[in-house]
Amino acid sequence: MRFTQYYLGCLSQASYLIGDETTGRAVVIDPRRDVGAYLDDTAAAGQRVEYVIETHVHADFLSGHLELAALTGATVIYGAGADVHFPHRKVADGERLNLGQVVLEFRATPGHTPESISIVVWETPGAAVPYGVLTGDTLFIGDVGRPDLLASRGQRPEDMARQLYRSLHTRLLCLPDSTRVYPAHGAGSACGKNLSTATVSTIGEQRRTNYALRLPNVEEFVRAVTEGQPPRPGYFAHVAELNREPHQLLPDEQLHGLPLDEVLQYQADGAVVLDVRSPEAFARGHLRRSLNVGLEGRFAEHAGEIVGADENIVLVCDPSRDHEARVRLSRVGLDSVIGALDQPAKAFFERPGVAGIASRLTARQLAEARAEIPDLVVLDVRGPGERAQGSVGGSIHIPIAQLRERAGELDPARPVVTYCAGGYRSSIAASLLRARGFADVSDLIGGYQAWAAGGDSA
Repeated sequence: MRFTQYYLGCLSQASYLIGDETTGRAVVIDPRRDVGAYLDDTAAAGQRVEYVIETHVHADFLSGHLELAALTGATVIYGAGADVHFPHRKVADGERLNLGQVVLEFRATPGHTPESISIVVWETPGAAVPYGVLTGDTLFIGDVGRPDLLASRGQRPEDMARQLYRSLHTRLLCLPDSTRVYPAHGAGSACGKNLSTATVSTIGEQRRTNYALRLPNVEEFVRAVTEGQPPRPGYFAHVAELNREPHQLLPDEQLHGLPLDEVLQYQADGAVVLDVRSPEAFARGHLRRSLNVGLEGRFAEHAGEIVGADENIVLVCDPSRDHEARVRLSRVGLDSVIGALDQPAKAFFERPGVAGIASRLTARQLAEARAEIPDLVVLDVRGPGERAQGSVGGSIHIPIAQLRERAGELDPARPVVTYCAGGYRSSIAASLLRARGFADVSDLIGGYQAWAAGGDSA
């Protein structure tokens, strides 16, 4: 058996390639949208992708199932309850797929979604103990899948949580303790609240250490997994719908460099100018009303939170990084990239009137501003779990995932200072507020970490 895990850190997303070396037959599970790595690896091993298996309809990333099917002729597989509208095969609970020596057993594990499946991997048909189980968003390392993402489709989180409890205890925890656990996500994903940085575990280890599996009864489980979940990013619903329907394949044409006047016209016509440089570079000079989401962070996730699915995008980036930015945007369904500003530094130098600088404050400067400006708004854009660990006294809390929809709760005439944990998300938030017409916006350099180091926290 050839077993490969591909981990995409910026989305905390894991996909898998399983191949049978005796037959050359291979499957890809939960693929990212840019599928080149799977094709390169199977070609190098003399294998062919025959199936693309989705553990469920994903909401946090746009899967590469259609790309792989188009490029390889592979059959797309979902669990029996999947509501998808393109050619695919549904598998029943307990059904097996024989690749040669390697056998995949499908187990229905609803709870995160109704159609969720887990895949038990056997190295040979007669093996006494499975090699591992791919658990999708049903079981994570240190956590379980959140049951509330389908509330907008009429599913009660409490009902889904009860299904999840049954799935975990009757379909997964009955596996031998030595069975390896391979989840679809790790720490940082909004698909859970307590995910580990580890990318593999065992059933036995999770039975002993996972808080959700140690709860004594279903009622306590339901209460625990429906409370305290991170805010659901706004783009999740759109991406889930894209994953259910036929949609355009990943664009592969080169982006064009755009002169400044053309970029300004696109912006005037409603396009979003997305500056993907670092917060520091953005602060030194950027196109007015542009948004800043740095490529070095959780770029695609945060871009999906502040850019509308129907908005055209013009990139501002360092030379040679436009392709990377475009691919990463495509992973969350943002395909409407028109082009990239040609030579940004030169454009801003020659036309300083179109550029602005961003105010950034140190922790000491923020303390002074709070003492001197009575109507100053300090805006915390971290998640609820982070805020529970401490916050700037008197700050307002709007998580970054909700700021696009909730910015109207703030007074654009009042000065605002945004902060997060370290300074990345606060720059995103500050740029969004400036683009919305807020007159005086700064962000905190070093975030709450810097503030707490000064000893002035709640």
